[in-house]
Order: sequence, then structure tokens, then C-alpha cells
Amino acid sequence: MAIKCIARLRSRRVVQDQLQTPNEVEAEGGCCWANLPQELLWEVLLMIEETESIWPQRKNVVACAGVCRSWRFIIQQIVKLPQLSGKLTFPISVKQPGPKDSLLQCFIKRNRSTRTYYLYLGLTNSALSDGGKFLLAARKCRRPTCTDYIISLQAEDFSKGTNTYAGRLRSNFLGTKFTVFDGQSPQAGAKMGKSRSSRLANLRQVSPSSNYPMAHISYELNLLGSRGPRRMQCNMNTIPATSIAPGGLDPTTQAQLNPYQSTPTSFLSKSASMENSVSDQKNGGLVLINKAPRWHEQLQCWCLNFHGRVTIASVKNFQLVASPENEPAGPEHEKIILQFGKVGKDLFTMDYRYPISAFQAFAICLSSFETRIACE
Repeated sequence: MAIKCIARLRSRRVVQDQLQTPNEVEAEGGCCWANLPQELLWEVLLMIEETESIWPQRKNVVACAGVCRSWRFIIQQIVKLPQLSGKLTFPISVKQPGPKDSLLQCFIKRNRSTRTYYLYLGLTNSALSDGGKFLLAARKCRRPTCTDYIISLQAEDFSKGTNTYAGRLRSNFLGTKFTVFDGQSPQAGAKMGKSRSSRLANLRQVSPSSNYPMAHISYELNLLGSRGPRRMQCNMNTIPATSIAPGGLDPTTQAQLNPYQSTPTSFLSKSASMENSVSDQKNGGLVLINKAPRWHEQLQCWCLNFHGRVTIASVKNFQLVASPENEPAGPEHEKIILQFGKVGKDLFTMDYRYPISAFQAFAICLSSFETRIACE
């Protein structure tokens, strides 16, 4: 009973007072909450984590991690990775692989006037009535020879020189080839920064030149004008093909499960470019391709089963699966890793799963918004 009262009181104080910053609390030598017995503190935080499992209530878990060092350490032990729990808790979760057992449902809102795209975590099964939990935003910037999508952790701040900068997507002149750049070095350690924003996001401040290629997206040219959906291929530089095998782990998860291991997150050179990249499958990288649609005789159109998540036909709609290349296709090559489709004039659903992250999935979906006559 005492534990429940403490948890309830702690939850209310998180919402009402939004707590002190960790620096303020630690500078004061701790507070009554920091001096709780470890066993009691563990039970309290565990109960908060279990009861506040969905947003917006889950912000209490985030706030608990900002109380002091001891609270933050316990929260780090309690909160599981998204691939195990299926939950996005901290901002760094958008850079971590999605759940293994199911698709994580999200949706994208497009603002045509500002050329901005917003990614939200779905809180209900209907994207049309779902307010959602904001995850990422991207702004389209046209340049003479290419198009950039600047991806940010904040809805209105697209500056490259701040902690809100997550990365960018860049296309070639024709809009048929894209490169996804991460704003954080793939070999950066998982150390907490000094500022509160970098501590929660676990992202380092970057300069405009700090961009690391992590994926290449290409659309097949349709010079003959044959009917059918767009054909695309995604070479995931930082994800080995073995990650989708039974028991397989991606380098990001390996680094977090074994923080003292010096294995780099990226196993490919960061100097890989969009035009001269070799086959990632040959180098052990994961390759994603379109799931082949079926021609519906009655509807006279190409169809994919989105299980009710897509309601409007569009050339932008797609489902991606792992490519077996020259190996026999197994059950792991039938699982949908990413699906994207239209449900409204400027509303689209985006569902993804392990081994890609929300950031990678969002960047891939942004490439579908580009108009490319040569591919349709």
C-alpha cells in the first residue's frame, strides 16, 4: 500500500512540477526521492514503468529518468529496448530497431504549404482520429542538383547544428536514387551528454558536415512504361543480412546489450556514396525490396494486403521485405519489415518492425513522396 501511494504521489509530481533538472538535484546533494532505499525505489519505478505503458502517460517514465543519477540508472535497467518491449520511450528509441514480434503502427502527416512531414506514433488503430505521439519531422529543401529532407527531433527546429538534428535524406537530380545520412556517427558510444536534451536523446551535437551514410534507396526506371507499382530497393549499410535470421541481432542492439564490447555499430565504410555503392548483399548488408503485388481481375489493379491499414490506391504505397538474393527464401523473407500507404489526402500510415528503426523507416517513406515520371 505504501508503495502504491509513493508511486501515485511520484506520478502526480512528475506531471505537475515537471521535476528539477538532474544538474540541480545532484548539485543539492540529492533529495528525499534520491535517498529512498534501492529495493523500494526499484519497486516504485518498476510499477510506474508497468502502469504508464502508453503515451501520453509514459512521459512519467521519461521524467523519472531525469530526477537524479540513481533514478536514471534504474530506469535504464527497467526500460527494455523497443525490439523486446514494442514501446518507444526515449527520443533515442527512434534510432533503435523496432519490435520483432509485430509491426509498430505510425502515421505521417504532410503539410504541403510548408513542405513539412510529421511522423507520429499511433495510439489507436485509426490514423484518421488518432492524435498520436510526435516522433520526428522532416522539411523538404530543393537545391539545383538534388533534394534534401532535413529530419529533426523537433517539429519546428530544422537547424543542423543542434541536438535536434537527426539526419537527412538526399536525392539525385532525377529523384531515382537516395542516400540516408545519420547525424550521429555510427561508431559513437552510448554515453550520456551533459545537457538535459542530449542526455534524454542520447545524441551528440553535430555540425552541418557530420553526416554518415547508413542506407541507399534506388527506384527502378520504367523506360518502357509498363503497368505496375514502383519498384524500389533499399541497401541498409549498417544492418547485416544475418540480423533477420533466427537469433540474429543487429549491431545497434549488440552494442547496447554489450556496452563494453568495442564492436562498431556500422560494419561498412562511411565513405560509401550513392552513385558508386556496390551491392550490400555481397558485403553482408541487408537488402529490402518490394513485395510483389497481385493483379486483381475484378478491380483491374495491382493489390497488396495491408490488413486494413491502407484505404486509398496510390503509386506511393509499398511493402518491403528482405531480399534472399541468391539464397533460398525462408520464412524471414516473407515478413513485412516496412509498409507505407495512403489513407487521406495528406495522411499516410507507416508500419515498421525489426531490424530497421523509426528514423530509417521514415527516411525510406520520404523518398516515396518524390515525383519521378521515369519510374511510373
